[in-house]
Amino acid sequence: MTIRRAKLKNAEKIVIKLGTRLLTYSTGKLNLSYIEKIVRQIADLKNQDKKIILVSSGAVGAGIGKLGIKKKGLTIPERQAMAAIGQGLIIQFYEKIFAEYGYTVAQILLTRLDFENRKRFINAHNTFEFLLNYDVIPIVNENDTVSTEEIELGDNDQLSALVASLIDADLLINLTDTEGLYDSNPALNPKAKLIPLVSELSPDIKKLAGETNDSLSTGGMITKLLAAEIALSSGIDMVIANGQKQNVLQRLLDGEEIGTFFSSSSSQMKSRKKWIAFGQTVKGIIVIDEGAEKAIMEHGKSLLPIGIIEVSGSFSKGETVSICTKDGNELARGLVNYSSEELQLIKGKKTQDIEDILGYCYADEIIHRNNMVIY
Repeated sequence: MTIRRAKLKNAEKIVIKLGTRLLTYSTGKLNLSYIEKIVRQIADLKNQDKKIILVSSGAVGAGIGKLGIKKKGLTIPERQAMAAIGQGLIIQFYEKIFAEYGYTVAQILLTRLDFENRKRFINAHNTFEFLLNYDVIPIVNENDTVSTEEIELGDNDQLSALVASLIDADLLINLTDTEGLYDSNPALNPKAKLIPLVSELSPDIKKLAGETNDSLSTGGMITKLLAAEIALSSGIDMVIANGQKQNVLQRLLDGEEIGTFFSSSSSQMKSRKKWIAFGQTVKGIIVIDEGAEKAIMEHGKSLLPIGIIEVSGSFSKGETVSICTKDGNELARGLVNYSSEELQLIKGKKTQDIEDILGYCYADEIIHRNNMVIY
């Protein structure tokens, strides 16, 4: 039995993400036939005692279809209004069809703040666990009706990965209208080959992603690879596959080589580490020297001011920053003990000089090892 087959067959807690182009027609109106088919597949997995979380796109598109709006490039208030209309339509159909198979659904709408705020992060985790323990199927979407640029996640690819990380899922299945990740753009190159297995998200793999030109969709392959990065870093396997294939979910879990399988080699991060790594918005960058890099990467040390070369961005004490090398490679992320203004004054200095320079000392470490996640 291959590693892929073994991992997929053993997956118990599964997040399934459905893209807009599967759930709606080009008009924006809901594809009711597809929704009925995918619900039946999910209900069959539930009958096998799988714990399923569904991340469903399509709210904005459904709202556009309901009102018959033809224009492209909606403003934020217009998208929020369309989401308010469309979300009700989608959850109504899910509730009706799942009930026919004896299952109850629950709607969960999230924004970036639900992941950034530690208390809300824990509350969300507990809500998911309660619902799953009572055999309920959570149906998740971004709360587009209140999201603005400052708090939006931007796409449900990233949302699905964050939810998978939040609930310690075994597997993330990202269903779309393409077969998976190709070695070149299949729309431009008829000889493009599907990549069946990715075990490392190297820079060359990331370059294979392209942008979307779909007015109803906010994603594309680039957002799916960003989702894969979150999933793999959290110790979660992921599959990108064509959701239009017949009985695609069961075939995937039976180990059939459909789509692209992203195999995780790391173990699950602890909840707090996941929150630091993925729940927070990175507010700045700290560039470190080779000595600090070696201390962090090889010896598990905290970051001290003497190893800092450069500080960019504006951030406050307690916010998340990225720790990078001089050539721009991100090594880690962490919660910083000093603001960007303070770090400009103490970078490159010895720990014992902090109080003399600032007049106070919050901590000897700029980022403590316990508040740091290594990539």
